[in-house]
Amino acid sequence: MFKYSCLLLLLGILITSCSTRKKMVYFQTAGADTVATGPANYTPVFKTDDFLSVIVTAEDPETAVAFNFPPLSGQQGMIGGYAQGVPVRAGYLIDQNGDVDLPIIGKVKAEGKDRMALTKELQEKYNDYLKHPVVNIQIQNFKVTVLGEVARPGTFQIPNERITLLEAIGLAGDLRITGERNNVLVIRDRNGNKTEYRVDLTTKDVLSSPVYYLEQNDVVYVEPNSASRSQGTLWRSAGPLFISLTSLVITTIVLLTR
Repeated sequence: MFKYSCLLLLLGILITSCSTRKKMVYFQTAGADTVATGPANYTPVFKTDDFLSVIVTAEDPETAVAFNFPPLSGQQGMIGGYAQGVPVRAGYLIDQNGDVDLPIIGKVKAEGKDRMALTKELQEKYNDYLKHPVVNIQIQNFKVTVLGEVARPGTFQIPNERITLLEAIGLAGDLRITGERNNVLVIRDRNGNKTEYRVDLTTKDVLSSPVYYLEQNDVVYVEPNSASRSQGTLWRSAGPLFISLTSLVITTIVLLTR
């Protein structure tokens, strides 16, 4: 009878282990024919407080000098893409009215436009001054923050202005075993209004989520799962004892079944 009781105990441990694994696996509902329905050509839209690099060139480079910031003398004190809290490349801040103030041409509305639209508008304005102007625009402060139950929480600078939720979690070292995978929170700020989105990483729905592609200054928060909240302290205190008892049970079974 004791032998059968031990076997039932081991079976219960295995069932619990399988249940735990199911809660941790990503994309459980994704099949071979799964297709992401999010925007294939995602481009960020400029927002208030974005810091833009605007570089203007022309057929005659000398004529474009006055339309650009002078080159910086150095990048001393650079930390994580920033020099003492200031982007190391000169640029233009989108003010509270949504405008950028550019040399010679003055204020231009930037908020709510994507890179292609603003580039086209600026090139048309520079046509009045330059021959065959070329405009390159980049967001200097494109960053996302990942907090909570991840291996390396922090704020990450994104140089190419394109990152998915999964890539951001990867930058943070993936979720810990104590992280809640089916209720990840993404906080997005638009025009001063905070919007919250909940994402279930265990289903394929994440691929079509409006926050699959993150925007500048998005915050991702992974909350602790129920096991961590309710049993974390108990496991830290009783875990070693449970492991010792399990080892004793296995040893006893081996001895009884010889």
